[in-house]
Amino acid sequence: MLKYLFLAGYIVITLLFCCCGIALIAFAVIELKHGITLGTEITLRERLNGILESIGILTIAVAAFELGQTIFEEEVQRKSHLSAPTRVRRFVSRFMVVLIVSLAIESLVAAFKFAHESPDKLPFAAMIAIAAAFLLTSWGVFVRLNSTAEKLEPEAMTAVKKEDHQIEI
Repeated sequence: MLKYLFLAGYIVITLLFCCCGIALIAFAVIELKHGITLGTEITLRERLNGILESIGILTIAVAAFELGQTIFEEEVQRKSHLSAPTRVRRFVSRFMVVLIVSLAIESLVAAFKFAHESPDKLPFAAMIAIAAAFLLTSWGVFVRLNSTAEKLEPEAMTAVKKEDHQIEI
C-alpha cells in the first residue's frame, strides 16, 4: 500500500514539473514578445534583455521538463528501485547534466546582461560559471569513484541497460 502512495506522489511531482515547464514557456513567450515587438517605444538594450530573459526562462523550463522526465522514468516506469551503484550514478548524472547546462547558460545570459547594464556585477556571472565548473568537476570525480563499485556488480549494469530498452518511448 505504501508503495502505491509513493508511486502516486512521484506521478504528482512529475505532473507538477510539467505544469511548471509549460508555465515557464508561456513566460518566455511573453518576454520574447516584449523583446521583438516593433511598435513599442523601448530601447534596443531593453529588447536584448527581453530576449536574454526569454532564453534564461526557457533554460529553466528545459530543466523542469528534464527533471520531471527523469523522476517519471526512474521512479514510476522502472520496476526496481534505486539501489545499485549503476542506477544511482545514472540518476545523479541525469540531474547533474540538467543542472550544469542550466547554470552554464544562465552564466552566459547574466554575463551579456551585466556587460551592458552594470559591468560591476560581472563577478556574479563569473561565480555562476565557477559553480557550474565546480559541479562538473565534482560530478566527474563522482563518476570516476563510482565506476569501481560498478565493476563489483556487472549484472546491475546489464539489468539497467535491459530496462532502458523497455522504457524507451
